[in-house]
Order: sequence, then structure tokens, then C-alpha cells
Amino acid sequence: MKNLAIIITGLLLITSCNQSKKQTETLKTEKTVEKVTFKSEGLELAGNLYYPENYKSGKTYPAVIVSGSWTTVKEQMAGLYAKKLAAQGFITLAFDFRNFGESEGEPRFFESPTLKKEDIKNAVSYLETLDVVDNSKIGAFGVCAGAMYTLMASSEDARIKSVVTTASWLHDAEAVKLFYGGEEGVQSKIKAAQEAKKHYTETGEAAYIPTISEADETAAMYGAYDYYLNKERGAIEQWSSDKFAVASWEDWLTADPMPTAKQLNKPVLMIHSDGAVLPEYTKKYFNDIASADKALHWMETELASPFHQFAYYEGATEVKEVVDKAGSWFAKKM
Repeated sequence: MKNLAIIITGLLLITSCNQSKKQTETLKTEKTVEKVTFKSEGLELAGNLYYPENYKSGKTYPAVIVSGSWTTVKEQMAGLYAKKLAAQGFITLAFDFRNFGESEGEPRFFESPTLKKEDIKNAVSYLETLDVVDNSKIGAFGVCAGAMYTLMASSEDARIKSVVTTASWLHDAEAVKLFYGGEEGVQSKIKAAQEAKKHYTETGEAAYIPTISEADETAAMYGAYDYYLNKERGAIEQWSSDKFAVASWEDWLTADPMPTAKQLNKPVLMIHSDGAVLPEYTKKYFNDIASADKALHWMETELASPFHQFAYYEGATEVKEVVDKAGSWFAKKM
């Protein structure tokens, strides 16, 4: 009788262990997103790491770093695309660039393409430390100005094996005049930025203007851009609609990603339309890409430029087509 009790106890323990193991495996399989932090030039950046739907512990996966438009945070278009690309079988990372969202960095809301480029390269370094990531298969995806940062970083970092951009904002010294008041307006903003930097250095006080406004012409974005104005769309609470560091203007307006195309020797897919922003600049950049392994996917729209741009931030039709194309590209090209 005593032996029978021992046998029964043993069976119960084995069953319990097996059930615990299965529960653990289920938890790991159902893992979808994890809050993470990593360092970029001494600053702690906050991100969300998204896992494939059928994620299993012990396996390694190709990874994609996802970057959104200027002034935005990881919960906006970067997070949307990161989540959907994860469903395509990738580990994806959407993060707050320095000075924005939950990441460190001062002054707050300071926009610098050069610094964001460095943050992307440091995001690659972070992914390389993860057991779940196949270090030989790390790609980068950017939407709007995120495409600028992504292309700049990818032109310098050989660890990024493949690139996809959509609705890319790419400018040079001539293009910025179209959006920021011509030569006079551009120079005025650059001067204001230089003064703001000097004041910040001397006092530690940062000067700000609204990020967006329909009434204030001094805002970084002036106009009825519903994505950034509507709390049901992009204007989420984690993002600031009323703070854009004036010091940003010099870095933003003098950034020129166009020459980096000739340094890109890796597979590149660019997705755009005539209705998105600066379509001719995307075509020019694409034509200058050094790699022969490149593709330009041009989407149809009846909207005039730049009004189709915002559809790429959240529009079901546009996002699905972009994700399908990007997922297929990364699967074949990494």
C-alpha cells in the first residue's frame, strides 16, 4: 500500500511538472510585446519589442527596427507598423528617439535627424544582444521622416541588411524652401534655432513653439492635419502637440539625406505615391541608390500631394499593402 502511494505521488508530480512546462511554453508562445530599454550614447531609450504571433522560446528570428515620422513617439505609426510586421514573422522594435516620449535626452522635443540616425544604429547594437534575434538578419523600416533617418543610418551601418521605406520624407536645401517660407523663412528659422541653442547653453532653458496648430503660423506644422489634431487618430496623449524645440530648426532644415543614396549597397524597397510628400525626391533618391538590388513600388491614388501622406500612417488599405510588400521584401532580402 505504501509503494502504491509512492507511485501515485510520483505520477502526480510528473503530471504537475508536465502541466507547468506546457503552461510555460504557452506563455512564451503567446508573448506579443515587451517594454525594453537600451543605451544610445549614454542615454537610456525606451522601446516596445514585438514578437511574432507564433513565437517560440529558443528560436531566433529576423528583426526589423521601425521608425516613425518627426516629432512622433513609438505608440504612433512606428508601433502600428512594428506590430503588423511582427505578425509577418519578425521580431520588431519601435522606440522613442532621444528627447522624445519615455526616452532620456535634453532638451525635450529636440528634433535632429543626425542624432536619430545614431539612435537607430544603437538600436541595432541592442538587437544584437538578444538571444531571440538572428544577428545576420536585421533590417530597418521607416515611414515619412523615419525613412530619412533609416536611410541615413543604413548607408553607414553594414549590420543593417535590408531597408524598406514608405511615404518617405526626403529633402535638401531647395526642398525645405517649399514648406518653410522660401529662402527667407528657412534662414529666419535657422537663426532662431541658433539663438535658442545659445540661450539653452547659457541658462538651461529651452524655447518651444507648438508642434502643430491651425491658428498659430509659428507652429512646426501649420495646417488642418487631422492625424496630429484628432485624439482618435494620431494625437495620442504620449505625444506632444504643443512643444517643438525651436533649437531643432537648424538641424532639421540643414539635414540632407540625398547624398547617402550613393552609399547604399544593400537591398532597398521604397514605397510611395504621387499623392505622398515630395514624390520626385523619392524617385531621385531611388535612382541614385548604389545597390542594383532595389525596387520602387508606386501606389495609385487620386489624392494630390501631400494629402495621401497621412493614409500611410494608419489607413487600412495603404498600411496593409505596405506591410505585405515590406514583409515579403525582408523575408527574401535578409
